[in-house]
Amino acid sequence: MAIPRLAFACKPRCFSLRPSLVYCLGKVGFGSVAAIQPLDDSESIIKHAILNSDHSHAKGNLKVEGSESSRKKPEWKKLNAKDLGISTSMIDRPTRKVLNGLKKKGCSPHLSHLLLTIDNPMNANCVTHRFRVNLQALIMSLMFCEVGVIEKWKGGYEVYLVGGCVRDLILKRTPKDFDILTSAELKEVMRAFSRCQIVGKRFPICHVHLDDTIVEVSSFSTCGRNFSRGFNYEFEGLDDGCDEKDYIRWRNCLQRDLTINSLMFDPYARIVYDYMGGIKDIKKAKVRTVIPASTSFQEDCARILRAIRIAARLGFRFSRETAHFVKHLSFSISRLDRGRLLMEMNYMLAYGSAEASLRLLWKFGLLELLLPIQAAYFVRSGFRRRDTRSNMLLSLFSNLDKLLAPDRPCHSSLWIAILAFHKALFDHPRDPLVVAVFSLAVYNGGDILEAVNIARKITKSYDNSFYELLEPRDLDFQTLKDEVMDLAASIKGALSKMTDEYFVSQAMAGYPQAPISDLVFIPLALYLRVSRIFECVIGRAERGFVSKQGGDIDYESLAMGSLPEVRHTFARIVFDTVYPLNLS
Repeated sequence: MAIPRLAFACKPRCFSLRPSLVYCLGKVGFGSVAAIQPLDDSESIIKHAILNSDHSHAKGNLKVEGSESSRKKPEWKKLNAKDLGISTSMIDRPTRKVLNGLKKKGCSPHLSHLLLTIDNPMNANCVTHRFRVNLQALIMSLMFCEVGVIEKWKGGYEVYLVGGCVRDLILKRTPKDFDILTSAELKEVMRAFSRCQIVGKRFPICHVHLDDTIVEVSSFSTCGRNFSRGFNYEFEGLDDGCDEKDYIRWRNCLQRDLTINSLMFDPYARIVYDYMGGIKDIKKAKVRTVIPASTSFQEDCARILRAIRIAARLGFRFSRETAHFVKHLSFSISRLDRGRLLMEMNYMLAYGSAEASLRLLWKFGLLELLLPIQAAYFVRSGFRRRDTRSNMLLSLFSNLDKLLAPDRPCHSSLWIAILAFHKALFDHPRDPLVVAVFSLAVYNGGDILEAVNIARKITKSYDNSFYELLEPRDLDFQTLKDEVMDLAASIKGALSKMTDEYFVSQAMAGYPQAPISDLVFIPLALYLRVSRIFECVIGRAERGFVSKQGGDIDYESLAMGSLPEVRHTFARIVFDTVYPLNLS
């Protein structure tokens, strides 16, 4: 198949951002009603409920010297997990297996069930009996001279849950995944599990494979070797029960990106360690970097995108300093390779917070770098940086968000298909009946006759606030069929434009002060996968295709990119956007 002028992300070279990017980004301005407005960093994006518990048991002193000398030293805290509403029953089973596997190193098999009791109220009736049985087995083991087993258990590895999963447990949200930090060397982790591999060169970690799940395990020793900052820090001593282990934990937390991601949870001691003020920032619904934002983002520019993603997902606001450098260092994402950019965009758009992510990317001037075609749509439609209104693109992704969650993501082909669909519709507005027939034809594998018969029975009103939709007309079958097929061809054409560096670079060319980005991060394989979604409408209906029955989504198939499941979900999103249920 010949594909003209495509510049896919599979190229070995990095993408190019034209020289004007670096010089213009700090003062981007559009010659239209969507001109960039000054940031009011004190404005809350979305207010969040404040937590109640804050019980401090220990504190230490930390001195950090950087370009922002006004940063306040965080108070060290050790908090009871129960007071924060965290129990070990909230940890998924594969993670518990890995935690136990590291903690019980060298223990007798009879002790394996005594290490991490599941304090689930539903199991309360069987805990006592289980404990009694295992205690009897332990006594029998000791009688057979397994006297060394207790000492080996006491000398087991330290294990902690770290990062965003602790934050999500506190907020009563479902974590996307669980990350484990241990005192064991990575080679020792390898020996503890049969299916385990070390991945990564700069920041090596272990992937432990259990059933169909991968649990990530990092080591204090590996993190310690990577401990290098571009600013000075001093450790002023310990008091109130803090010891050298606190220093080791504090040093690891200092390497985290955001304070709300710097929490550590010991599931055996039931203690949450907070050395960077993460609990305070959770209460204030604030996203703040651990170290000065200018240093943090220059050290790892991917943190800018992660900060956007987390703020969008949680509805948190940025601290004044963080917001300033998210905006003024946004050009630095040009250092990231295309694969990394696709991964970060997928985290934003495929896990249930796509609409909020797009709004924040637009607000802070990142959308014109990552998705210039969509940024041009915002400009031409008069959508301002702090606009609270919606439009068709945001409505499509809002309906996508309603179907997804951090533990129920979609494949990247789905959100790319939505972007291409909207681009085609924005370039050439259509009759709402044409869009309805098209979505039904995608759903049923290309049977346009069946789609037309169903669509003509629609009695709902369409959303006439979208100028991508024309006033309804009286179309005969052949005209309707031709327009549906033309829409499908237009979507494939829009997809080609999204993977053409020249076309992407011209998307914002009409606004001289805007940054010019020719960024393309969609690889060829993904382009072809998205194209297959619409091929059934352009060509003949697929033989033997059976439409999905019922409205339930198979999330495992959707995450894997199953074509029938992606088509079903895409059609549902388009139909619900054009004919919303709550339209008055």
